[in-house]
Amino acid sequence: MDDLANTQLRSATPADLDTVLAFWKTAAEGTSISDDRDGVERLVARDPGALILAERGGELVGTVIAGFDGWRCSLYRLAVHPDHRRQGVSGALLAAAEDRFVRLGGRRGDAMVLDGNSLAHPAWRSAGYAPEPQWSRWVKPLGQ
Repeated sequence: MDDLANTQLRSATPADLDTVLAFWKTAAEGTSISDDRDGVERLVARDPGALILAERGGELVGTVIAGFDGWRCSLYRLAVHPDHRRQGVSGALLAAAEDRFVRLGGRRGDAMVLDGNSLAHPAWRSAGYAPEPQWSRWVKPLGQ
């Protein structure tokens, strides 16, 4: 089994986007309206440090989006390849995201976690995150 010492973290580049999109189909739960090349390309162009990748031996094993708009620290797409789960990858990605937020002046991380994604809940809880039942996510697709 690989250990965390063999895991490298880095920001995604435009050259990584097709690999990331294919990775999410294997490792992420659910899909999003912005899970396409244009959406991820805009993210990386607007905020080059937001999409953090975890690699082992040059292979993508995990991702997290750590978006900061100057006010909110938002976490999306925490995903770890099934063969690399329970090996500290998500913890390393969240630590990198939180370090980024602190450097940028953020004060609280908000994570988008699917209620039905019971596989992810223990990872989020062990990292110190908890659901806030008084909040609901309200959405409206734009430009449709």
